Amino acid sequence: MNIYDLFNKGGNRPQGLRQAVIIHFDYGHEELDPLHQLESKLRIALFHSGMGELDGHEIAMDATDGFLYLYGPSAEALFKSIRPLLLETPFMKKAEVYLRFGDIDDPGVTDIEFILE
Repeated sequence: MNIYDLFNKGGNRPQGLRQAVIIHFDYGHEELDPLHQLESKLRIALFHSGMGELDGHEIAMDATDGFLYLYGPSAEALFKSIRPLLLETPFMKKAEVYLRFGDIDDPGVTDIEFILE
């Protein structure tokens, strides 16, 4: 059972959040403040653009690298809306970006991966 089973009739996920942007980045900071500052900027930008939402992050115990997880109706539009913020963030340099153009449960979905430049 997941959150969608609890609150949505039939357990369907919201139609508006089916595509994903996942970013793997080298971090290397001892403190999480720079990551939290980026997340705040991303949340504000996404709120104003309506392109999706930031679901959160994972960071290695030694803070060497991490992941950001974002979801919205269009992975391409979502990425384009946050790209300027990523480019101005030093630890996002050369991050690996993964765009998934469909629901996580759909085995036939297309996706692309590239390096942020």
